[in-house]
Amino acid sequence: MTELKRAPLPHDFHPAVPSFTVVSDDIEPGSVLKDAQVHAAGNTSPQLRWEGFPAETKSFAVTCFDPDAPTGSGFWHWVLFDIPASVAELPAGAGSGKFEGLPEGAVQVRNDYGSKDFGGAAPPAGENHRYVFTVYAVDSERLGPDADVSPAVVGFNLRFHTLARAQLIAEYEGPS
Repeated sequence: MTELKRAPLPHDFHPAVPSFTVVSDDIEPGSVLKDAQVHAAGNTSPQLRWEGFPAETKSFAVTCFDPDAPTGSGFWHWVLFDIPASVAELPAGAGSGKFEGLPEGAVQVRNDYGSKDFGGAAPPAGENHRYVFTVYAVDSERLGPDADVSPAVVGFNLRFHTLARAQLIAEYEGPS
């Protein structure tokens, strides 16, 4: 395993907000991702369920980010927003790009693989990376951007519209 200096987590640069809880039937906090969430294997978005978010939440956003990618800017694996406030769970595979399992009106933008879906873990050989799954409680029903913006634009909007956030972090090491 190549020992790398760990990059900051994506929210280290955002204003502090309250937290709530996100759990998954597919991911244990601090665990190794299963093959289902690996790009070369299942390439399937995990099941996620959240609770304890603020009552004034109008919508949610979900992201998966690898801060350890050797890009200088991390790697966006999944960016989804405009999930209605009445939805507090996504089934496994909801990020397939076919919009099956996603609530009506939810928007997926292009990830760093270049597709509008979940793209699984694929770190370079021997490198152990963190995958930060975040659910954001948002103060508006529509975040503003459309499906053609970059993950950075979504992140910019989330910075100013996040009421609270929950995160689940798992790891995966690229095969040597």
